[in-house]
This record gives sequence, C-alpha cells and structure tokens, in this order.
Amino acid sequence: MPIQINTNHDRAERMAAPQPILELDGLHVTYGGGTVTALSGLSVRVLQGEVVALLGVNGAGKTTTLRTISGLLPYNGGTLDSGVVRFLGADIRSLDPWQRVTAGISMAMEGRRVFGDLSVAENLAAGGFSIPKRDFRANRDRVLELFPILRERTKQLAGLLSGGEQQMLAIARALIQSPKLLLLDEPSLGLAPLIVDRIKHTIHEINAQGTSILLIEQNAAMGLSVANYAYVIEGRRIAREGTGSELLADESIRDLYLGIGSEGRRSHRQRAQESHAAALTEVSP
Repeated sequence: MPIQINTNHDRAERMAAPQPILELDGLHVTYGGGTVTALSGLSVRVLQGEVVALLGVNGAGKTTTLRTISGLLPYNGGTLDSGVVRFLGADIRSLDPWQRVTAGISMAMEGRRVFGDLSVAENLAAGGFSIPKRDFRANRDRVLELFPILRERTKQLAGLLSGGEQQMLAIARALIQSPKLLLLDEPSLGLAPLIVDRIKHTIHEINAQGTSILLIEQNAAMGLSVANYAYVIEGRRIAREGTGSELLADESIRDLYLGIGSEGRRSHRQRAQESHAAALTEVSP
C-alpha cells in the first residue's frame, strides 16, 4: 500500500506556523578551533507532526546539524559559534545531551551503534533506563508492536542481527523514550532495497503515531518520498527547500541526487564516474 503524505506545506504556510516543534536559526558551526566551517547561517523549521528531510552531499553538514540539535556537537570537536536552537519554543543551547533527551528529543545515529555484546532486550533497556519501569514496559511493548521481528529476537545478541534488524533496533531504542522529535541519521545506509522500503514504511508509522521526524538521507528518493517538507544543504547553508514531492520533481535535484534527469539522461556525476572507469580500463594491461 503506497504511503500517503500531506504535502500541503508551502513555504509561506510554514513560516506563518505559530510554533514549530524545532527551529534552527542562523547556525554557524566550526571545528578545529574555528579553522573549519561546517555550517554557515543554516536555518530549518520542523512543524508539529511533520517528517522533514535534510539532503546534501557527503560533508555538506547534515550530521553536524543533528549533533547541534542533540547536544553532541562539543563531544565531536565542534563549536556552535552563533545561531539558536529552539525546541517547543525554548532555547535549548544550554542543555546537555541527556537533558535534551528528557525534554523529548531522541536520535538514532548513523551506523546503528547498537551494543553488539548485549541482547536486544538489554539494548532497549539501555535506551529507557531513566524512565519509570511501568512507562518503560508500556513503551517497550509499543515499540515491539512496531518491530515484531525484534520481539522474536529479544534474547539474541544485537551483534548477531542482520543490518536491517540492527537498524530497526537502533530506531526502537531511540523510541523507548517516547520522543516528541526523532532524529534519524542515514537510516537506509547499507541496506537492501526491500529493507529500505520497510524502513520507509516504519518512518511513516512512527509519524502517524504523533512523532515529528527530522530525517537525514543519502537516499534522496527514499527521503523525499516520505517527507512532508525537505531542505537541501549546499555551501554549508540551506540552498533549496520545498515539499518532498516538489523537490522529487525538480530536475536539478533528480540530476544531482537521483542520478538521472527528467529526460532519462545520466547525471553529471554518473557520467564523470563512467568516464573515469573507461579511462582506467583503457590503461589496464
């Protein structure tokens, strides 16, 4: 069954929204004591109940954006030099990562990062150790309904799960806190197309249950197909924005991120890669 998303979120309507769940305003982030600029004036809004996708090539600043929101930036050598991070209308720059989790922000990091020598059940417990036992049990049951395969694997070591199952566990662990905002960093990375489709439907189900989502994706087709609204980072700031369907239909986006233009021609990147491969073949013995 195809995912149905509300795409009635044009820019004017979003700017007029009374209070976004998340607002990033003019973020300027550097690494290396200010020697490397990672973000330069980046501004993003996530409205209540939205799935928002953030696209960009490797090194554009997508993960830095999530680190800034989650409070992990200083632990990765970064500095927020200017700009504001507001969650539910409150400036959260002074909150540490755990305070941001208890405020309602959870993140499933890139690379899954499950505890491989712990069982599935223990991973889930680690994600919810700060909440009362009664709430944890209710949240765990709800999460296992969302990921039934994990219910079958509760006693299995997380390190022995397949890549797709580990990604489900990483998302499930982030959901144990019942966050208001879920940050997903490359959830489809390295997964087979069938599993990517399952993750996409899971994102829709999580959102349908009332959780707002900020999604970072290299798989632009997947990200845009599930997003109400999307932003494209170029030059360390937002270069383009629009509904997921608008950007999916944009030929320049299709050419750069999907590898094919609207008339079926190969992208600039793909043509360059093919030319490079042909040159290597010609000089091979």
